[in-house]
Amino acid sequence: MNSYKNPLEERYSSEEMLFNFSHNNKFQNWRKLWIALAEIEKDLGLDITDEQIADLKANAENIDYEKAAEYEKKFRHDVMAHVHAYGDVAPSAKGIIHLGATSAFVGDNTDLIQIRDGLLILKKKLVNVMKNLADFAIQYKDLPTLGFTHFQPAQLTTVGKRATLWLQSLVLDIEELDFFLETLRFRGVKGTTGTAASFLELFNGDYSKVKHLDKELSKRFGFEKVFGVSGQTYDRKIDAKVVALLGNIAQSAHKFTNDLRLLQNLKEIEEPFEKNQIGSSAMAYKRNPMRSERIGALAKYVISLTTSSAMVASTQWFERTLDDSANKRLTIPQAFLAVDAILLIWNNIMNGIVVYPNRINKHIMEELPFMATEYIIMEEVKAGGDRQEIHEVIRVHSMEASKKVKEEGKENDLIERILNDDSLKLDKSKLKEVLDPKNFIGFAPIQTEEFIANEVQPIIDANQDLIGLEADLKV
Repeated sequence: MNSYKNPLEERYSSEEMLFNFSHNNKFQNWRKLWIALAEIEKDLGLDITDEQIADLKANAENIDYEKAAEYEKKFRHDVMAHVHAYGDVAPSAKGIIHLGATSAFVGDNTDLIQIRDGLLILKKKLVNVMKNLADFAIQYKDLPTLGFTHFQPAQLTTVGKRATLWLQSLVLDIEELDFFLETLRFRGVKGTTGTAASFLELFNGDYSKVKHLDKELSKRFGFEKVFGVSGQTYDRKIDAKVVALLGNIAQSAHKFTNDLRLLQNLKEIEEPFEKNQIGSSAMAYKRNPMRSERIGALAKYVISLTTSSAMVASTQWFERTLDDSANKRLTIPQAFLAVDAILLIWNNIMNGIVVYPNRINKHIMEELPFMATEYIIMEEVKAGGDRQEIHEVIRVHSMEASKKVKEEGKENDLIERILNDDSLKLDKSKLKEVLDPKNFIGFAPIQTEEFIANEVQPIIDANQDLIGLEADLKV
């Protein structure tokens, strides 16, 4: 308890994402890369024996972290520290570990593996958020609610249609995620400055063997695409792009939680609130939207990281410079861990979200009389009235009704004023029928149905194997 612990590990992120960026996963991937390198080099004619490869495989998970730490303190080089630690437990293969490779061979390729696998973990959570939101949108596609522009009451929409706005952002995010995965390239085997000069010596100038080594190793780790050229490292724009993608998901989540927090203040929609949950240590009645606020906090952090990765990508020198290393160790894992937590919490919210139709209708009826004034003016004109004169009558009644609401705290009596005004000739019985909120929601229900059917459901159908997720919170 006397040293700092990362809250993403202790409080927020899932075990699968924590494992993806764990020491064991990282350094076991290093050893898998060294094994694959040795196997393919042997197949290409280098003097590497089956016994050496067997020794490497037998000790792939036998990692002495204390010994590696001693070596790193001595060498000030993490890769060479692990080369020596691996050689200690696989002595017959000590001389061929890392043969022809440079540090970025294990470091960069492992980073790309973790990025790919991390995105696949996030995709599952993202698809489940989309499924939950789509179900919510269809359930409430016909429920009228006040629309807001500038957070001022505007024309009506429906609760379901509003949910499609949250979904639209996620459709853009998952399209970007899928494109990133589809086009992600492996670094492969490129040598110290990307020229593969060390392999020129090993393979006696046979470039075809170098290309085979590059592509075969990449395929073994699940990458069909390989960088055609690189310096010592893969293009750091990959890091900037993936963190930007994570930042976009964070933006979508933050937008959702902003809306939900405002709706919870209006008592229209609420995030889950558990039986024994405490909203405030002082105010026992409070039901604070802590899940939404937590997403907002984490989202701000992720969005801030996008600048960091962009700065690293833009300030690399020539074939490589090491001022990316410490930044990458922090930025990429923590961006993934934070977005993982965001999507976990978002799913948790959707699994227990509560809608209060009566409260929503109360707010509608407070504003609907004002929204009906355009209809009233048109009906009066149809009955032979002067548009400008009628507009002035309605304006005066509206101002008086608004004054009653704002200054005296009374109900909106605009409709009663109009019904009692004998100068107005419209069919007053018809006016009461018109004041049904569903007459003011436009095409919201069908828009919701079409959007889900045409743009969201195909994504869900294509990822049916990802549907189903436990979304319990750690704290």
